[in-house]
Amino acid sequence: MKNLGAEIYYAFKNLRARKARSLMTMLGIIIGVSGVIIIVSLGAGAQSLVVGQVTKLGSNLIGVLPGKSDDSGPPAAVFGVQITSLTLRDVQAMGDKARVPYATAVAPFANGSGTVTYGNHSIDTAFTGTTADFPRVQNVPFAYGNFFDQSEGATGANVTVLGWDVYQQLFPNNENPLGKVVKIKEVPLRIVGVMSKQGTVAFQNQDDQIVIPLTIAQKELLGINHLQFVRLKVDTTEHVKTTIEDIKTVLREQHKIRNNTDDDFSVRDLADAVKILTNITNGLQLFLALMAGISLVVGGIGIMNIMLVTVSERTREIGLRKALGATSKAIRNQFLIEAILLTSIGGLIGIATGGTISYAIALGARYAGYDWAFIISPVAIGLALGVSVLTGVTFGLYPALKASKLDPIVALRYE
Repeated sequence: MKNLGAEIYYAFKNLRARKARSLMTMLGIIIGVSGVIIIVSLGAGAQSLVVGQVTKLGSNLIGVLPGKSDDSGPPAAVFGVQITSLTLRDVQAMGDKARVPYATAVAPFANGSGTVTYGNHSIDTAFTGTTADFPRVQNVPFAYGNFFDQSEGATGANVTVLGWDVYQQLFPNNENPLGKVVKIKEVPLRIVGVMSKQGTVAFQNQDDQIVIPLTIAQKELLGINHLQFVRLKVDTTEHVKTTIEDIKTVLREQHKIRNNTDDDFSVRDLADAVKILTNITNGLQLFLALMAGISLVVGGIGIMNIMLVTVSERTREIGLRKALGATSKAIRNQFLIEAILLTSIGGLIGIATGGTISYAIALGARYAGYDWAFIISPVAIGLALGVSVLTGVTFGLYPALKASKLDPIVALRYE
């Protein structure tokens, strides 16, 4: 133990004598370890965000998207592919109690963006075209007024409900907005309600939007007949799976699909959505972690090269130590400990750097309104440090063995 302590002290002394070289040698390890820590932390934070955002809507919600998908993959619409297989007729069919008995509310969505103006104030924001079931599906609270009713939604009345941020921008004096008229793309809309502040739900800022009747969104603003997606609320979670099968049956009848493999839609409950999104984030996390791990290999090769140069530079020193009685084992341990110290210190710096950057990203995400958790697993820290030490052993062993096998007489004659 005494000898080990002396060897570690001597290794530290040698590394401090070459500070600049030691730092440059550790750089690859620092980058690799910090990259792994950041990726693992961001992956865990993203998963917590995904679960939190989806479950905010409630456990008894079902989503219907255009486009076919397999059981474990997302629909094509998720990747921005425009598919027009869902229409208002499908929504009306899914809202039929005789065909989908456990659905309590069905809300279609047709989304876009534009500039909303009121007097001298304007704001670029998103708009959502939907029906009167929207607040029941989304659990919407109100600060002023109410949502537009069934008749206003069905007839395409020029009415709107503002998100909280939009209201604050257009009415900075906090005046009562009910009855006032705003415009989006020159379409006048009378304000019937303002939603209370909600933050981000299901990856959309609920405060930075206006909600309008579906007909207005489709015909006057977007020029489309299809829907981006549909959400249904079920009376109890026990009836979710049954309702999913009812929806599939209804849509197959609506679209005249005889073979289930020809479905042009996808139906998911929250459990499915969380599972799919978690699988996606896990896959991305693993891929990116492997990419960051390449930096550890590159850093290890750099350490091996530097240690070989160090052995060459200190050949006479090695010969002198051997002449004074140092064993080959002691010489080997000296250089191996130096390599392990380099990677271990680099690993610790990398862990601290990665943790700091991850914390800053989490703070930024939370400041932007996302429920992003700062998570660094002790397992990830232990693994990163263990890999650092293993890198030192792996790439430091060859130079250490080379140093230990030097002939003292030859080494003393080395110029």
